[in-house]
Amino acid sequence: MSIKNLSLGFLPRTNTSKYELLIKCLVFRSDALGSWSRYVKSLIYLSFILLSVSCATVLPVSAEAEFPAVYTVIENINPQWQKYADGVGYFHCRIESPRLEFWALRVDLSLSNISIVTRSGALNSGSGTLSTKVTSFVRDNNLIAGINALPFDIISSAEGQPIKNLGIVISDGVLLSPVNRYYDALVFYRADERQNNGTITKSVVRAAIVSQSSIISAENIENAVGGFHKILADGEPAQRTLNNDIRHPRSAAGVSANGDFLYLLVVDGRRAGSVGSTERETAAILASLGSHNGINFDGGGSSALAMRLPDGNVKAVNTPIHFFPGQERAVAGCIGIRVE
Repeated sequence: MSIKNLSLGFLPRTNTSKYELLIKCLVFRSDALGSWSRYVKSLIYLSFILLSVSCATVLPVSAEAEFPAVYTVIENINPQWQKYADGVGYFHCRIESPRLEFWALRVDLSLSNISIVTRSGALNSGSGTLSTKVTSFVRDNNLIAGINALPFDIISSAEGQPIKNLGIVISDGVLLSPVNRYYDALVFYRADERQNNGTITKSVVRAAIVSQSSIISAENIENAVGGFHKILADGEPAQRTLNNDIRHPRSAAGVSANGDFLYLLVVDGRRAGSVGSTERETAAILASLGSHNGINFDGGGSSALAMRLPDGNVKAVNTPIHFFPGQERAVAGCIGIRVE
């Protein structure tokens, strides 16, 4: 992947407020005045938090790109896509009520220069699947961006540990992890476009969200990653989302009605500036971006959207929270974008 394909007109960044964390830590310090050792510990904790947030921050290359679009409610979202690479748009947004911050990518699957890459975990894992961070997944596979997808069986920040995907992974037509019949999946297949006389004009990639129980084999499927459940169905939040008010950081994906556009979404949570979204709100955001159907990926401390910067470095644009703000969790199956 040539860095020259990346647009220099913007650079995403994370927006965890250091002042929010400072206030929380100073409150802890005020409770600790009776003990010098606890006071010192509070300062150490503060330094660690600020360091981790600083390391997670992605600096913009232009003042215009530094600030996200702001809307009062989800229903008012009108995405203004900025060019990230040929065929890939980027959108960073804040919602005032509820307090949410999210980052999204729109990928034109009809373009021949764009490839979808899926992996079950780290490369060169030998006889089993090993854990990887999303930033490592993007870096090691020469991608421009990637997001976590599948739920898995362990929780750790350490990479290279044995890990099991709880759902299907198909990579370049090869089944790497079997189906989980209780969950759904994001599937990519190749379709032929034909003229009226039946002549094939070109072969294009299409995306769909299906039940994993409907996948019999990897035949005719180029790539696939499992997730949890479909949360957006035919442009409306799925029935199962209507009575679920639990808020979490979220990772999700959506597809357009004809399957030629893919949308990747990460919503921050567990911090004052972004409280996390419900499944219904996540579905509504996907719909506002242009999705017709959408799937909820593994979320919480696993949520991370990693992007390659014009200087070649790869960083998470959101604020992953694996116990601490800015600490990225090692995950299993991921999906990413490669631009030739």
